Amino acid sequence: MFLAVMGLMTFAAQYAFAQEGDSLATADTTELIPFEAVDEAVVDEAAAEAPMHQEIKRLFIEGGAGFMATIIACLVFGLAVAIERIIYLNLASTNTEKLLKKVEEALNNGGVEAAKDVCRNTRGPVASIFYQGLLRYDKGAEEVEKTITSYGSVQMGQLEGGLSWITLFIAVAPMLGFMGTVIGMIQAFDEIQRAGDISPTLVAGGMKVALITTVGGLIVAIILQIIYNYLVAKVDGIVLSMEDASISLVDMIVKYQNK
Repeated sequence: MFLAVMGLMTFAAQYAFAQEGDSLATADTTELIPFEAVDEAVVDEAAAEAPMHQEIKRLFIEGGAGFMATIIACLVFGLAVAIERIIYLNLASTNTEKLLKKVEEALNNGGVEAAKDVCRNTRGPVASIFYQGLLRYDKGAEEVEKTITSYGSVQMGQLEGGLSWITLFIAVAPMLGFMGTVIGMIQAFDEIQRAGDISPTLVAGGMKVALITTVGGLIVAIILQIIYNYLVAKVDGIVLSMEDASISLVDMIVKYQNK
């Protein structure tokens, strides 16, 4: 009886171990993934999750540090000039209607000297033009108009100062990119000549590296062009307000002289 029970227990244990081994084998075969698939999946996931600054750094190095550095320098200097112009133009903007009301009130209440004080204490090119016109008040309306016109041209030149540098960087950045592309193509053909065979991998690699500089130059030019158009529109708005305000000032002076 004891031997029979021991035999049954041994058979049950062997059966249980056999079932467990089969289940483990099945689990291992179902969850097994080829090494190449795992490697490609890891590489794709790492490339997808790569930070933007690392991707930009990689493209910067592949495009050639020399040409890419000059293109980045164009962007930095262009943005520096653009920021300076934006600050200057924002400070030069003036509420001309409010200024005209103050000048008219000063003329009616305190005379020309009071109007000069208002212009002297107001920031912007419009107030400067008004002040120059009021300085020639005693020489007649025609002299005041000539003074306003000539001094307005000076102020317009100051408003447009620096914009020529931005246009220079807009033109130079794509040229540097194209130059880098041409040089990269020459280097790619030199490698093909040394290899003695046209390999698709070799040609594609050289083409990619050569075109990176062109893309960088075009991106810099697009960014600076957008900022340049904004600055030109800002300057045009200030100049238009200057012209309208100058005409109103001349009419105001003629009216005051005829009192």
